[in-house]
This record gives sequence, structure tokens and C-alpha cells, in this order.
Amino acid sequence: MASKSIKLKAKTENGETTVKALIKHPMETGRRKDKDSGELIPIHYIKEVTCKYQDETVLTTELGPTISKNPFLSFTFSGGAAGETVELTWLDNKGEGETASATIS
Repeated sequence: MASKSIKLKAKTENGETTVKALIKHPMETGRRKDKDSGELIPIHYIKEVTCKYQDETVLTTELGPTISKNPFLSFTFSGGAAGETVELTWLDNKGEGETASATIS
């Protein structure tokens, strides 16, 4: 599945799969001012990231406005085999989100 905001890779070795994800997102704190208008930029951040392998959740994490722009996540789970897929989904405080999948190598 192609994604505009997620770069996702997964690799298995010695019975463990490492997943790496780079998510393109502004992650606004609501405290930064627009350079031109001087007004506060509205808060906009990723609330939750979930990763599934074979329809089983292997990661759920909550993020907040203190996480930097374009967050990078890396984690490992037991299992996974080359040729199978993992699926990562993010959801932000505005109800927007996206899902991407990657084949495990």
C-alpha cells in the first residue's frame, strides 16, 4: 500500500523483526507563532501509532505535541518471516491518519 506520509521498512533476523518508520507530520505544539501574522499556529500532532503483523497488534504507542516534526520510530517484535507484511497506522488530533504496509525482508 503506497503512503504519502509514511516510509516503512521491516527486516527479520534471528526470530525478531525490526520495524523502522518515518512519518511526515508537522507535529505543531500550539505554542509556535506564524512568522508573518504573529498568530499562534494551531496544535496538530499524532496521537497514536499502531503496528499490526498478521492482524495482531505488535505495537501501540501514544505520542503528543512534544514530539518533534516528522517522527522516526524503530521497534522490534518476536516473530515475522521474510515475505510477510506489517501494517502501520497513525491518527492525529484532527482525526486525520494514514496506513502503510511493508514486506518483511
